[in-house]
Amino acid sequence: MNNPFNQQAPIPGIKKVIVISSGKGGVGKSTVATNLALALGQKYKVGLLDADIYGPSLPRLTGTLHQKPAISPEGKIEPISRYNLKLMSIGYLVNEASAVVWRGPMLFKAIDQFLRDVLWAPLDVLVIDLPPGTGDIPLSLAQKIPLTGAVIVSTPQNIAFMDAKKSIDMFERVQVPILGLVENMSYMLNPETQQRIQMYPKGELDLFIQSKNIVKLGEIPFHPSVSLACEAGVPIVESNNHGIEATAFKSIADKIASKLFSEDSFAAPTL
Repeated sequence: MNNPFNQQAPIPGIKKVIVISSGKGGVGKSTVATNLALALGQKYKVGLLDADIYGPSLPRLTGTLHQKPAISPEGKIEPISRYNLKLMSIGYLVNEASAVVWRGPMLFKAIDQFLRDVLWAPLDVLVIDLPPGTGDIPLSLAQKIPLTGAVIVSTPQNIAFMDAKKSIDMFERVQVPILGLVENMSYMLNPETQQRIQMYPKGELDLFIQSKNIVKLGEIPFHPSVSLACEAGVPIVESNNHGIEATAFKSIADKIASKLFSEDSFAAPTL
């Protein structure tokens, strides 16, 4: 039987590729992916690929709506540049209000083009924001390129984590290392006392990841400023770099970078 992972081929000029995943939508995965990419981009050369073909959000999150990528003389796609990141999304190629009505083969072709026909290089890290779930796109990526690792995003309650478990199981099956889990919207700070307010009931998340030896990379507090910053196209790591929420993202990014580069000869920042 042919091993589908024998088809993997690295992307020239990209040292590490990580995916940001969640089992379901609505847990802030794209917000986390964007802010982590920005935090990593303060020390490394970083690209951010929005792999959600049906529901792209990167153009709005980064304030790059209505921008169109240029085509190089060699016929390659030049990524959009913003906040020291290289960006690519199907949202740059289709109208925001237009549905992308594609079946599997078209999805695979689009993802392959975003990997091979975009002028990413040179990059230390390509961050890929996956669509929710465990369907065609994450499986296709695992077959096409060697993934350095996956970051799982969940909110604390069991209704969200029950689906995050499925993402964990998928990556274990396709032999992609899990770098850790980010607990988003973990708590809210009382503005007067600075005490934590538990917005959601704590579920089985901590016990489960401990049983699987998965590291909790960090907890992102809930604050309206995070979503407002994304709506404005200036994510919180860019708009309020020293705030509590941005500091949490930067701490998580540092832990990810340590896992990615600790044993590499290029561990020092390349910017």
